[in-house]
Parts: sequence; structure tokens; C-alpha cells
Amino acid sequence: MRFEFATATRVLFGPGVLRDAGTAAREFGRHAFVVTGREPRRAEHLLDLLAAGDVAATTFALAGEPTTDAVIAAAAQARDAKCDLVVGFGGGSPLDAAKAVAALLTNHGGLLDYLEVVGRAQPLVHPAAPCVTIPTTAGTGAEVTRNAVLASPAHQLKVSLRSPHMLPRLALVDPELTHGLPPALTASTGLDALTQLIEPFVSSRANPLTDGLCAEGIRRAARSLRLAFHDGRCAAAREDMALASLFGGLALANAGLGAVHGFAAPIGGMFPAPHGAVCAALLAHVMAANLQAARARLPGGETLRRYTEVAHLLTGDFTATAEDGVHWVRALVAELQIPGLRVYGVAAEHVSILVERAAQASSMKSNPLPLTAGELADILGRSL
Repeated sequence: MRFEFATATRVLFGPGVLRDAGTAAREFGRHAFVVTGREPRRAEHLLDLLAAGDVAATTFALAGEPTTDAVIAAAAQARDAKCDLVVGFGGGSPLDAAKAVAALLTNHGGLLDYLEVVGRAQPLVHPAAPCVTIPTTAGTGAEVTRNAVLASPAHQLKVSLRSPHMLPRLALVDPELTHGLPPALTASTGLDALTQLIEPFVSSRANPLTDGLCAEGIRRAARSLRLAFHDGRCAAAREDMALASLFGGLALANAGLGAVHGFAAPIGGMFPAPHGAVCAALLAHVMAANLQAARARLPGGETLRRYTEVAHLLTGDFTATAEDGVHWVRALVAELQIPGLRVYGVAAEHVSILVERAAQASSMKSNPLPLTAGELADILGRSL
């Protein structure tokens, strides 16, 4: 057995740990480039904390999911301001943008030199500038991953900037920052977190270290996602979901993902569809397809055993079958009012191009077993 596990240099977790942001950032530099979501006023308390820690700040508000153009503009602004560290504050989008900016600050050349698929995919030579990640949603786990997912509008694709050099120096995870999330965002990000626990657990690259993280994360998400959706001020549920998201990020960065995320990249590149909502719409259908393929091609194998264990963790019933896990996810998706992909403009005529692009996605390589083009088309059709 051989595997690698790499993550952020330091993780601070707990209610109220945001108050440590100023002193922690001060260890890395004097002038922070702070990347936020579309409403930078939400970061006002963070900016006050940085100022109290004697750290100046230049801010950049990301209008939506990060694009290649937005990251190039942000990196230029950070260089002009002579920033020596980067802070990402928000959901997965500003965190990914922050990691990308930090990488560009210390590596020569342009973004396209390093991007996968649409660029030259050259490796980063130098460690990124110090990056502090502070999530305000519980879903992506981007605070501890080594890549940044960026949209390239010119190619209608989402692609990654990826390197071990991009691991943040500090991930500061404060569950209290998620208490104000509205139900719909709680649902989509929470199901993204659950997807990012199930996919690494059944992944062809799963290992004992990530297995433990995934099992604990699935258990916490199963008991708390419904409660966080219906009662957003429940501190225990929000803490469980923040941990589930963190564990998912740790796991996916080291064990990979699967067909849900293989589809999510091309769908997100072609349609204005939030990443978490796409994953939520696909999850149960991918689980069902993997189970059907495993029963046909790998009966009695590891994939079936792992999906059965997922069902046990989700339902709390150790007599549950793997299919019971699929039914549990379908019921959760319905309760959390997740729409099909059709609401974002995905239609039957898009299936063939999306299947073609999904088959080439890096996440598809760690799906528990290869799926045929017909199986992928069936997944997408059922997700509409």
C-alpha cells in the first residue's frame, strides 16, 4: 500500500476562531490582498481584525464564480499594491480565486502557462505567496485543497490550476460564519460537501487515512444537513456541516473524486449553474449507475462493499443495502428542494457534448470503475 496525504500547513477550527485572523495573518506579511464574494461588506469585520493586527488590506470583490479574466485582473491588482499575502474570504469561489492569485504572485509568466486543458499545464516552479483561507459556507472544502477551479468563458469550460505549491498556509474554519446562510444555499453547499465525502470514499484512489475522514464526515452530514436546512441557527448542526466540508476537502485533495465532479466541470463551464446545485442534482443518479455497473462487471468487489458502508453511515442502519443509500440520498435531495439540471438550461440536445467532455475530466479518472458513454448519458438524462 502506498499513498500520499498533503494539506494546508495549519488548520484552525472552532466557533469564534475568526478573531485570530489578524494575528495569524501578521505571521505571513504586512499587506494582505483580500478576495471576497460579490458583497465585500460581509468582510468588514475581517478587515477590522487585520487592521488590529497591523496588516494593511487591499480588497477584490469577485462577482461570481472565478473566471480566468477575473484572476488575471486580481493578480495584477495584487502586484501593483505590493501585497505579500493573500486572504480568501467567502465560499469556494473566492477561496479558489485567492489560491490562484497567490500562485501567480510568485511564478513568472501568465495564467495560461499553468492551466490544465486550455493552457500549457506547466508545473508551478515556486511556492505560492502565503495564502489564508476563511470559508463562510460549508460545502467546497476549498480551504484545504491544492487547486483552483476557474471558468474559461472563451472555451466554455471549467479547468483547474493545480499544484502542491498552492496548499494554503492557514485554513481558518469558523462555523459561526455559516449561521446566516439561507436554506437554498445551505442545501446546495451541504450536498456538495456530502458528494465530496462519498466520492473519495468509493474512489479508486481511496486510502485508509481519507477513509476515516470520509466516514466521520458522512456521519455528521447525515445527521445535520437536514437540521441546518430547516434551522440555520442550530450551532451544533452548523458545526457538523463545517467539519463535514473540511473533511471532504481533505479527502478529495488526496483521494480524488468521481463522475459527479466529472460532469460538474463541463456543465459549469457551459451553463450558469452553481457548482453545489449541479453536484446535488447528479449525486443519487451517479451512485445508482456506479452500483449497477459494479453489479454487472465487479460483483462482490470493493465498490459494492464501499457503497454498502456508505448506506450504513447515511441511514444509521447496519442492515441497509447499497441501494438503500441511493434511496436515502434521493429523499434528502427532494426534501432540500434541489431542482433538476433543466432549470439551468441543460437539455437533451446537450447530452452528447457533455458526455464527451465529462469523459475527459480529471475527476472521472478516480471514479470507482469506468463508465461507458451510454451509462454517462443515462446519468445526465435522469438528472435533467
